[in-house]
Amino acid sequence: MVRDRPCASIAPPREPVDSARIDRRAVRRRAKGMDVAAVAAALKEALFHARQDSRRENLGDNVRGRAQLAEWERLSQRLPAAAPGTVYNPDAEDAVQTELAADAAAAVSREAELREAARIAARADELQALRELGTLEQTAPREADEAVPDELTRRAGSYVQPDVDAWLARALAAHRRHYVGPAAREAAAFHGTATVASIRLWLRP
Repeated sequence: MVRDRPCASIAPPREPVDSARIDRRAVRRRAKGMDVAAVAAALKEALFHARQDSRRENLGDNVRGRAQLAEWERLSQRLPAAAPGTVYNPDAEDAVQTELAADAAAAVSREAELREAARIAARADELQALRELGTLEQTAPREADEAVPDELTRRAGSYVQPDVDAWLARALAAHRRHYVGPAAREAAAFHGTATVASIRLWLRP
């Protein structure tokens, strides 16, 4: 039996910081309640800073400055089209609300991915402990265990874990009570040659 102790789990990567999005929101917060004249003045100031930055070698490609300038330009074009006396209110802007809704949906999806990654890591720890105790073969599979061998393989530096792969293939077959056809039964009889990938094809839904 393979008894390689897995290395510590690697923390999931953090979501990349979108500096441009952060700066667009900063502009909107500052612009809230501004009228056309105030937005025009803010745009003039942003243009001045953009020109100053372009003359500095270390700020010549200032993404954050460009994002702020672009947002002030957008607001300066939007407000004049509104009724006289209108002030900017990001809460009433459809484009802003659509962006916020998309961000919220992405956050929910990200959280679900992190929970699933944590579940797989915990199950991998459990199966590794069972391997070391020599009781892996007596363990019943759980839903979505198919992802666990990949996690153990990753921890072992891409070294495939044949005992876990074979255990899961046989355990899934036993749990679902049957194989599809003679080829599947013959492969299972080899006690270890069946793999998770093949078992997905052999087993009936």
